Amino acid sequence: MSPDQEYVLKTIKLRDVHFVRFWFPDVMGAMKSFAVNPNELENAFEEGMGFDASCISGFSPAEQSDMLAFPDASTFQILPWRPDSNSVARMFCTIKTSDGHPFEGDSRRILQRAVEKASDAGFIANIGPEVEYFYLDNPHDRNLLDKGGYFDLTSLDSGSDLRRDTVLTLERMGIPVEYSHHESGPSQHEVDLRYSDACSMADAVMTYRVVVKEIAAKHGVYATFMPKPFTEHPGSGMHVHMSLFDREDRNVFFDPRDPDGYNLSSTAKQFIAGLLKYAPEYCLVTNQYVNSYKRLMGGGETPRFISWGRSNRRALVRVPGYRPRKEMACRVELRMPDPACNPYLAFAVALTAGLRGIEECLPLPEPAEGGADACFSRDRAGDLGSLPTTLGAAIDAFEGSSLAREVLGDHVHEYLVDAKRREWMEYLSTVTAWERDRWMDVL
Repeated sequence: MSPDQEYVLKTIKLRDVHFVRFWFPDVMGAMKSFAVNPNELENAFEEGMGFDASCISGFSPAEQSDMLAFPDASTFQILPWRPDSNSVARMFCTIKTSDGHPFEGDSRRILQRAVEKASDAGFIANIGPEVEYFYLDNPHDRNLLDKGGYFDLTSLDSGSDLRRDTVLTLERMGIPVEYSHHESGPSQHEVDLRYSDACSMADAVMTYRVVVKEIAAKHGVYATFMPKPFTEHPGSGMHVHMSLFDREDRNVFFDPRDPDGYNLSSTAKQFIAGLLKYAPEYCLVTNQYVNSYKRLMGGGETPRFISWGRSNRRALVRVPGYRPRKEMACRVELRMPDPACNPYLAFAVALTAGLRGIEECLPLPEPAEGGADACFSRDRAGDLGSLPTTLGAAIDAFEGSSLAREVLGDHVHEYLVDAKRREWMEYLSTVTAWERDRWMDVL
């Protein structure tokens, strides 16, 4: 038994833990869970716990539904929003088939493979996301809680206590937070997680989404990570900051002698070029719903055309310039993902696209600087083109992508194509309120 497993068993006795929840994502990134009696844990570490996977999106048909969940003892945490007596803990799980082989649809394993590929190339991938969301009175009336704006700290910002409780809860679960603030939309908020390795960060994002919703419910309100819940307000994004370090803990993206003045190494520039080149192919993963493309088409500081730069927040990839001469701060920011994606798959495809750029020694195109219009017009997009403008276009680009199939495997790639085509066709056949309001009384 590993030291982590011994720690879990000791803590369960000391902390009066009566239920241990096994957490794992389905292919779409929704959290799945079942509770295990602590007396079963020693066996679970060794042999896994069986469950019926036939009703989980992207897992298995009924005739192949017997799966095993193996808890990862390093992810053990007490759930702070549950009572201290008869307390509840959680662990993330690795999913295997009944014969003990890794399951092709296990999102965590897909990201682990991408991280291993980076490691084989001599890199350690660090990721820090900025995750936005809205608070509402409830999910049905869609009433906003405040009229605040970006960085507001006034009586308008009724989410301050909600954010405080959320941050404190995350930190009690071992997830450090760098920033939290009111976002630009009314009742829109953002919490930025401190960077960590890619696998730990994907677990943290999944936990973050649960915590935000649990704390909101505790306060009698509702939180949504829907990418574009309101026509008239900004959408919610998940800007993903990425960097690569070597085994000596040096940031390989940093080069203070960069002749272009960005303090970027040739490795960083090739990584950015990979993110740009393959963006249309992995967009279905980072932006996986019909509603995601309402955000990308909605203007504001949302990328639409494929470009990069430093000062331009409409660029698809931005080079943050807060501390330009500090090695540890050197990173790139991918601005297309939204907070409803599966973070394991999103991090996996983005990391692999960047690594492809390094492998192929891709040249970095000219930056789009000089104001928002520099990367929000087709003329300035040049040969790079634009992101898919609809879910249907994203499916087409994804379906033929060798990169996406390589990263995700046949099982997940084919499932996403099938599931998303069904979603797209259902959306196309649905008559909306906009259509009725526009034409019902005139046609």
